[in-house]
Amino acid sequence: MSAQTKRAPGAFPEGFLWGAATSAYQVEGSPLADGAGPSNWHRFTHRPGTILNGDTGDVACDHYRRYPEDIGSMTALGLGAYRFSISWSRVMPEGRGRVNEHGLAFYARLVDALLAAGIEPVVTLFHWDLPAALEDLGGWLNRDCAAWFADYTRVVVQALGDRVTTWATLNEPWVVVDAGYLHGIHPPGHRSRAETALAAHHLMRAHGASVQAFRAHGRGRIGLVVNLEPKYPASDDPADVAATERADAYFNRQFLDAALLGRYPESLARLFEGDWPAHPAEDMALIAQPIDWVGINYYTRGVMRHDDREPLTRASKAPVAGATYTETGWEIYPDGLRDMLVRVTRDYGRIPLYVTENGAALDDPLPGPDGIAGIVDDPVRVAYLRDHLRACREAIAEGVDLRGYFVWSLIDNFEWQNGYSKRFGLLQLDRATQRRTLKRSALFYRDVIRAHGASLGDEVARA
Repeated sequence: MSAQTKRAPGAFPEGFLWGAATSAYQVEGSPLADGAGPSNWHRFTHRPGTILNGDTGDVACDHYRRYPEDIGSMTALGLGAYRFSISWSRVMPEGRGRVNEHGLAFYARLVDALLAAGIEPVVTLFHWDLPAALEDLGGWLNRDCAAWFADYTRVVVQALGDRVTTWATLNEPWVVVDAGYLHGIHPPGHRSRAETALAAHHLMRAHGASVQAFRAHGRGRIGLVVNLEPKYPASDDPADVAATERADAYFNRQFLDAALLGRYPESLARLFEGDWPAHPAEDMALIAQPIDWVGINYYTRGVMRHDDREPLTRASKAPVAGATYTETGWEIYPDGLRDMLVRVTRDYGRIPLYVTENGAALDDPLPGPDGIAGIVDDPVRVAYLRDHLRACREAIAEGVDLRGYFVWSLIDNFEWQNGYSKRFGLLQLDRATQRRTLKRSALFYRDVIRAHGASLGDEVARA
């Protein structure tokens, strides 16, 4: 990733990258346009009762057609990078074999427009939307998924690799398995401890095969994006302490240990008991392919207590008295971001890190309540971003090699099982008109970028 701003005294390191993030199914819309095939998410959202208010990603933010307007907003904010994902089924409608050139052409146009605007494209190959045709073959439960994903990686990298130099294989594999295979609220909608363990392992095998394909056909740098959540015991009770360790191994260490150390935490075998699959040495060698960077998605912490009602970990979050929570019920806790960045560096070495997602779902008002036409006043999100960016700066001061920060998200979008009810964006979306409106937090972030983070907290968001 490259620099896009000059460094001011006391600011973030030279080359620090300021960006925003989205994902294909959440913003693009037009899921079946121009020869694209259906994804598991397209099919899941059209199943009655799966998504709040019956929402789907059929239109989303219409980014498929309105991306030039959205790039204009990125330029106005001074973004140096845009992290987005590729829809596998848009590029390969059956998930393997036939390539849809119209789908590849869309991403080529997007990349070219970003580069023309001086914005670096940062591409995630898989952000949860698996081709439905592959789901019908077992999806992540099918051992062949590693070969499927490697072939898809080759197709995309060969098409875009002359212009894109920063890639991620998977986004948040923990969510894919926990929500999709353990709790059943994401596709495929299963509730199986054995499938959870198997899908997690196959996702990581696919990650390793994707890295191999990238090394063979691409250039630049490739990484893995994980969501991390520091776990703290709710009390000194040994039961709560043990629950915290179980939750940490399952949530935080499962995927990083596998990718960076070539092994899974020993405690996972005890958690899954007889459902823990065998992991041949060649599988672990594949998973532990060297990567160039790690992306950390951070939203909140977990204050954990023993809870026998919770499947697998027997741990659940305890409420924190006096804490502020977002609309998703996540505690706002900026210190957890610093703690997690420092911990990853301590446990896995000084690998380059990026905060690839960080943001808050809030009950934003309509534009203009503060008297400035066309601006949405969201002071809580401004404070959220300010405090989390300060936590990033503290982590850097403690020796973390943090290279960049991406706000989630560029625009209010489809938030999975919550539909359009949770708004994370720097831009407010009017779904009826597709009008985008700047929020105060967007102007704050613009001013941070202009100062390259210097005197963070003193910026005044000006219209």
